[in-house]
Amino acid sequence: MEQVNDDTLAGAGKVIAVHVNYPSRAAQRGRTPELPSYFLKPSSSLAVSGSTVERPAGCELLGYEGEIALIIGAPARHVSIADAWSHVRWVTASNDLGVYDLRYADKGSNLRSKGGDGFTPVGPGLLPADEVDPAALRIRTWHNGNLVQDDTTADLLFPFARLIADLSQLLTLEEGDIILTGTPAGASVAHPGDAVEIEVSTTAAGAGLSTGRLRTTVLEGTTAFADFGARPKTDDHQREEAYGSRAAAGLAESAETAPVLTPELKAKLESVATATLSSQLRKRGLNNVSIDGLQATRPDKRIVGLARTLRYVPNREDLFKTHGAGFNAQKRAIDSVNPGEILVMEARGEKGTGTIGDILAMRAQVRGAAAIITDGGVRDFSAVAAMDMPTYYANPHPAVLGRRHIPWDTDITIACGGTTVQPGDIIVADSDGILVIPPAVAADLVEDCIEQEKEETFILEMVSQGNSVDGLYPLNPEWRARYTDWAAGRESVQGND
Repeated sequence: MEQVNDDTLAGAGKVIAVHVNYPSRAAQRGRTPELPSYFLKPSSSLAVSGSTVERPAGCELLGYEGEIALIIGAPARHVSIADAWSHVRWVTASNDLGVYDLRYADKGSNLRSKGGDGFTPVGPGLLPADEVDPAALRIRTWHNGNLVQDDTTADLLFPFARLIADLSQLLTLEEGDIILTGTPAGASVAHPGDAVEIEVSTTAAGAGLSTGRLRTTVLEGTTAFADFGARPKTDDHQREEAYGSRAAAGLAESAETAPVLTPELKAKLESVATATLSSQLRKRGLNNVSIDGLQATRPDKRIVGLARTLRYVPNREDLFKTHGAGFNAQKRAIDSVNPGEILVMEARGEKGTGTIGDILAMRAQVRGAAAIITDGGVRDFSAVAAMDMPTYYANPHPAVLGRRHIPWDTDITIACGGTTVQPGDIIVADSDGILVIPPAVAADLVEDCIEQEKEETFILEMVSQGNSVDGLYPLNPEWRARYTDWAAGRESVQGND
């Protein structure tokens, strides 16, 4: 197998990097691009396997990102997607290193933050592009021997051929140019003394091709930045970005990032009926907070989760061509739903086509979605109904999405089943129906619900003993005094258990 050497590095006139391309990374960042976007790295940032890289003096956050690198073998200008892969000669591993401490100074160019000497190691082995399937490659990264990234190219947001064709619309990709194709989730921060290794291999059975591990060791820089240019600075936001999450960065949740639906609040909401929640919402003046007219594939299940939203607009053939194909809003929503979230779809109550089918429903279930709610139709109904994840729907329908809908946008305020749903609203559903709870009222609301259900337990017990509901339901002063004694005795018994 041929290896990356100094001639490989010298032949790279351009190094072009893609911002976000793996669904796992998009989900981690909380944003999924509709189109690919790029930045340039200087060819002087290239290095071979076994090299060292300095974390610049005064910097804290040297981020590493395992990536698959494509090396152009024949000039490409105005090439089609079908022809694009023929312009690639080699595939290898790369590490898109950068210091988050200087991101503020780049205004989006990434020149200083990602352009340092040694910030783009590539290699060691070169896989012949004509011997690999670009949709069947695996990228893995090890940090000090621990596997931290492991993903494949099977479901990229933008397949490699599309990147090449897209870039070739405006510039000539020349022989030797290198394209870094994005990193999956798991990228993090390396410190002086750490070693980062990256390997690209084939996933196709029997092929068994591998680049070997691209190894880079981090050193501490000793030359301080001069005061005539931007100097390193960072904050908790950059730490969160560099490490991938506040928890990974060792940061406590802030008021802005603290989860709205804590495990404690979720457990309490799961313990009370939607009928009780509805009555307490009404007492707060919230009457139009139910999603109406839908059926459930799993009416036996009670679900509680945060809303993610997707909006369909009526089909118009010219717009469907631009918004309906490829990695459209529907697929982006499905592929970015997080564990425990509920995907709520606005389909305008249109029953004449499907809005979700078995494949995308399965993808949502695998990603950990708590449920799907649509006020439109469901395709492949038997398969969707057999899933453990509940789906709430208007009706089964065999037609494909494009008959009546264009998937338009995600994570916006929508209308579903006669009410308004915003991203981050709390959804509670059981066999009685589906409620949308504003997060700001949820904590106080559920406490009142718990108290109401305790009262209703007492009332039901009294009615079962033969008492009239007159004065008992609702409680008059006499019955409330008896209820207070009953509740105190119950708590005393529970306290002794």
